[in-house]
Amino acid sequence: MGAARAIGLVLGVAADGVLGDPRRRPTVSAFRRVAGSPGRGLAIAGFAVAGGLLLERAARDRPLVQASATAVSTWAVLGAAGLALDGTSLARDLEECNFEPARETLSSLDPRLADDLSAIALSRASVETLAENTSDVVVAPLVWGAVAGVPGLLGARAVSLLRRAHARPGHWVVDRLDELVHLIPTRVAAALTVLAAPVVGGSAGGAWRAWRRDTIAHPSPNAGRVEAAFAGALEVRVGGRTV
Repeated sequence: MGAARAIGLVLGVAADGVLGDPRRRPTVSAFRRVAGSPGRGLAIAGFAVAGGLLLERAARDRPLVQASATAVSTWAVLGAAGLALDGTSLARDLEECNFEPARETLSSLDPRLADDLSAIALSRASVETLAENTSDVVVAPLVWGAVAGVPGLLGARAVSLLRRAHARPGHWVVDRLDELVHLIPTRVAAALTVLAAPVVGGSAGGAWRAWRRDTIAHPSPNAGRVEAAFAGALEVRVGGRTV
């Protein structure tokens, strides 16, 4: 990764922290509106990646342009600030037994039905969805941005949005593409969870053991890794029937 790209990623992360929730940004909301079918969404994602490739090529020998393009793209797709706000909101509502607001927040992050979830089920679902979203909207764009620059950032986020938009089974191409794109980022996210667990009073050993032991119990080859690591770090049990 070149210096200009690294600087751009850092600036984009800083902008995300300052400017907040990416779901109100034109790039994310526009993609959600126009990606009405898997085929259309894949075509738009392909155009975004192609545009990113052209931009990277044009900025190859112009470090300032490359850093600026990377920073803007990182800000446009990163979901760290919004996810932190949602996590804080979920924690507060669950602690205060405000279950309806918690269900609404969970439903905005996760396609599962939350209407009939009990307090325990809501808590488990919150840990699961925050873990998966940490990988999808924070770690994956940054990993692919470091590897491939602007096209990596745009492509990784587009695939995540596509998978969310078409969550029901049967969209084979979207499902396989999502698994491929998140193959490495979910492992990076799980490893970062192990390293960062003590920062929030969690268990690094618990995160490592759960990651190695419980991943196989999850139907997804990727999401189970980071969800298990989160559960182990917090020393809680997650899982159960999901509709």
